[in-house]
Amino acid sequence: MKKVWAFDIGASNGRLMLNSFDGEKMYLEEIYRFPNHPIHITNHYYWDILSIFSEMKKGIQVSVQQGHDKVESLGIDTWGVDFGLLSKTGELLANPYSYRNPQNAKGMEDALQHITSEELFRQTGVETAPINTVFQLYTIKQQNPALLESADTLLLTPNLLAYLFCGKKNNEFTISSTTQMLRAGTTEWETDILKRLGISRDLLAPVKQPLTIAGDTLSSIHKELQIDPVKVINVAGHDTASALAALPLEDDQSVFMSCGTWVLIGVPVDQPVTQDKAMQWGFTNEGTIEGKYRLQKNNMGMWLLQQCRVIWEREGIDTDFEKENYLFEEAEPFRSVINPDDPRFFNPENMIMEIQLYCQETSQPIPTTQGEMIRCILESLAMKYNWVINRLEKLTSKKLKRIHMGGGAIRNKKLCQLTANATNREVVAGPVEASSIGNAIGQWIALGEIENMKQAREIVQHSFSVQHYQPTKSSSWQSAYERFVHLVDETSS
Repeated sequence: MKKVWAFDIGASNGRLMLNSFDGEKMYLEEIYRFPNHPIHITNHYYWDILSIFSEMKKGIQVSVQQGHDKVESLGIDTWGVDFGLLSKTGELLANPYSYRNPQNAKGMEDALQHITSEELFRQTGVETAPINTVFQLYTIKQQNPALLESADTLLLTPNLLAYLFCGKKNNEFTISSTTQMLRAGTTEWETDILKRLGISRDLLAPVKQPLTIAGDTLSSIHKELQIDPVKVINVAGHDTASALAALPLEDDQSVFMSCGTWVLIGVPVDQPVTQDKAMQWGFTNEGTIEGKYRLQKNNMGMWLLQQCRVIWEREGIDTDFEKENYLFEEAEPFRSVINPDDPRFFNPENMIMEIQLYCQETSQPIPTTQGEMIRCILESLAMKYNWVINRLEKLTSKKLKRIHMGGGAIRNKKLCQLTANATNREVVAGPVEASSIGNAIGQWIALGEIENMKQAREIVQHSFSVQHYQPTKSSSWQSAYERFVHLVDETSS
């Protein structure tokens, strides 16, 4: 049975999954998992990219020790927008900044003096947001110009890590589409934007389509890890694109949700949707493994609850899924709601206090217990997902009947059921490790073991189980949703 390594690295943890394929079914095995968090130094947030790379190599060592010494290839998918800068000699110049860097908001504000949000959206199809690569670059140009002047090549995170393995420089299409620098509907960098912002086009490595081989691992890697050469493949480098590749979407009436720290909700489309309403509602167009697009909205996901857990642990309060579910059930439904995507929740010092302050300022009961906080977060998230899907229907002129949820957050069964209830739609949850499976699909197709995406999705369907959630109708949801919409409109104006 042939095997590939799929590295799926998110903004809270990374993992190495071994995907085996016997010609009919896929089998997935978690080999190694490690934490991954931005590091706060001198008022900046950085990614410890060398630590990430070291953990990836450790994962390979663990896999080899388990007897997996004959592996065909490896692929890497990560979160979007972030990047590393290389010198002319190919050396990493600094630890990459994190998209959560607070300076990016000012960088975006200043960049928009040279080009408008409307122009950016029409030219790239991407929502204007301070996390985007284009604004991160402009921020560096303003605040750390020496770094940019020393840089010869920009590689987006999955391609930077691939470069450390194989020495080849390119930026894969799906991850490149998150930058707000790629011309909509093409694989070309948008030179007009770069010129107006004073960013060198030469800095950006060429864009390559997924399902292609970047190169073989370096001899130094073979010696260190005691492995034979392994092909490094350009999979769908953006984790959402990899997740979408693994979801068994039934027809054009299906919505996908890639669920983790963020939850990305959308539908596949042939070409970017750049109408005014799409921009007004905060939608974006990003690439798929098939070279097409997904019209989607980036939404807050489990970040809110993750940050609450940080505070609870700091206070010595133990928490786990089972306990959280019990506390959720004990709390009063629909007591308080928040707009999960309010900017104040992006990276506060204390998430619990920030949510409490929001409820106080909006004249709602303040959640004080763990259960009240958990229910407030999960119910608000589910209602926001309904808000997004309703607008997707208007943009696509389609009735969207079911939701396919994938990613680690679907382990939270409460979130899945609440999403079904809030949207009044069937939820099909699974596979859990959608990004890893989609990553492996990209490798198997590039290796010629699977013919195309149609065949790949059929294989996924009979290789991995899914769970169905039917909506529980309740008039309470409708009245709570009306409150929620009023609150979102009021706090967003």
